[in-house]
Amino acid sequence: MTQVHPPALEDFRRVVVKVGSALLVDRARGRLRHAWLAALAEDIADLHGRGVDVVVVSSGAVALGRTVLGLPPGALRLEESQASAAVGQIALARYWTEALGHHDIVAGQVLVTPKDTEERRRYLNARATVQKLLEVRAVPVVNENDTVATAEIRYGDNDRLAARVATMIGADVLVLFSDIDGLYTAPPHSDPQARHLPVIERVTPEIEAMAGGPASELSRGGMRTKVEAAKIAASGGTHMVIADGRGKNPLRVVREGGRCTWFLSGSTPTAARKTWIAGSLEASGTLVVDAGAARALQGGASLLPVGVVAIEGSFAKGDTVLIRGPEGRILGRGLVAYDSADAAAIIGRSSREIAAASVQAGRTEMIHRDDLAMIGT
Repeated sequence: MTQVHPPALEDFRRVVVKVGSALLVDRARGRLRHAWLAALAEDIADLHGRGVDVVVVSSGAVALGRTVLGLPPGALRLEESQASAAVGQIALARYWTEALGHHDIVAGQVLVTPKDTEERRRYLNARATVQKLLEVRAVPVVNENDTVATAEIRYGDNDRLAARVATMIGADVLVLFSDIDGLYTAPPHSDPQARHLPVIERVTPEIEAMAGGPASELSRGGMRTKVEAAKIAASGGTHMVIADGRGKNPLRVVREGGRCTWFLSGSTPTAARKTWIAGSLEASGTLVVDAGAARALQGGASLLPVGVVAIEGSFAKGDTVLIRGPEGRILGRGLVAYDSADAAAIIGRSSREIAAASVQAGRTEMIHRDDLAMIGT
């Protein structure tokens, strides 16, 4: 059997790094591990300096907040968890701002709930915010908004949140730091015969069966949630890494070939996204475009309002719409950035005309090229 070699981290242009509570917070004292965070920030700055887009998904708000509030060890009631998050999010944002600011990197806090990555309208808004932060070379620091999330509407762990964020922004790779250096055939602490698995090409039922349960009161995740995150990431065209994050400079260790487990995706973020748009979403309406727009779209451009001549149907921002050419042929489909009523007010107009007419405009594009799936392309 041909041995599959893992990719190299520096080959990727967009990386998501997930940091768990158990790594960021000293369990015994309930305080931040400042030296560890400083070393990780150094690793992030190194990647950032090479032109890589870096997004951090960071737990720790509840763990920090419960200490400030003086709550005892053990499971928290929902209102205690929400109160801890309210206090801890402020501290967490400050710590990340200071750590990255030491390297002249601006941090931007992004608090999300499941609806932000699963409802198309909010998905587009959340993605646009992260994209803009990356465009201006900031490092978004994402966390679940535990202050308002309830047990019924939460991710439950930041492993799956990280995977959703990674696929949402088209990340090439997601690095999950844990207290173990990857996936084993059995729990290594209880089975001396357990083998480390460096590369997983596909998450099978056998692979899922190898995952264990959660291991720490500071962390809601375990190997099981990490394997679930790997499935989410791979389906979106994102590779994933599970690596030991307990030591200093853990990202550097991964870059230098340290022991970890790579979960490989058989696709790319762009290809996976376009496949999803092309085949799995029902169209709510149609945009009819002129010949010039049709040519531009076939060449890989975004669809601008000036190229749209008519709208059919009623749709909301984030819905899937068909794109029809001047001869009546369906050219493709995409996620529209406007409600049908707003879109009708700006079709056929250039950006300058829209501004001059005081028409309320949102995105420059009616459909961004990343949200387009053209037939035959």
